[in-house]
Amino acid sequence: MKTQAWGWLVAGVLAAGLNASYHDGGLQWAHEIVNNVEHRSAAVLALAGGNAEQFFTETQLVSARNEAPSCPLSSVVTRVQNRLARTQAKVAVFDRMTARQDAQMARWEANRDRMEARIEAQTARLRIRTVAMNTVMVRTPQVTVCPRIRLNVPRVPMVRIPAPVIDVESGSGPI
Repeated sequence: MKTQAWGWLVAGVLAAGLNASYHDGGLQWAHEIVNNVEHRSAAVLALAGGNAEQFFTETQLVSARNEAPSCPLSSVVTRVQNRLARTQAKVAVFDRMTARQDAQMARWEANRDRMEARIEAQTARLRIRTVAMNTVMVRTPQVTVCPRIRLNVPRVPMVRIPAPVIDVESGSGPI
C-alpha cells in the first residue's frame, strides 16, 4: 500500500511540474500539438455546422502551419495572417449571431405591437358608466394627552429558607 501511495505522489508532482512548464511557455511541441488539434477540431465542427467560411479559414490555418517558412519575416507574416483570419472568422460568426438575434428581436417587437393593438381594440369596446359620487365628511375625535403616574415599589428582601431534610425509613433502615 505504501508503494502505491508513493507512486501516486510522484505522478502528481510530475504532472504539476509539466503543467507549470507548459503554462510558462515551455514544451513548445505540446503547444503545437494543442494548436493543431484545436484548429482541426474547429474545422470539423465548422464543416458539420455548415459554416463554409470558418471551415475554409481553419483549413488555411492548418495548411499554413505545415509549410516550413524560409525566413523569419515570412513566419511573422504567416502568424499575422493566421491571427487576422481567425479574427475574421470570429467576426463572421458574431455577425451571424447578431443577425439571428436582430431577427428574433424584430419578431418579438411585431408580436408586442400585435398584442398592444388587440388590447387597445378590446379597451375601446369597453363602456364604463359615469357615476356621481357624494362627498362624505368624517369627524375624527381629538386625542388628549394622558398624565404620567409615578409609582414607588419597595424592594422585597430576599428570604433564604434551608432545604428540608426528609428521612424515609424502610424495613432495612433509613435511606
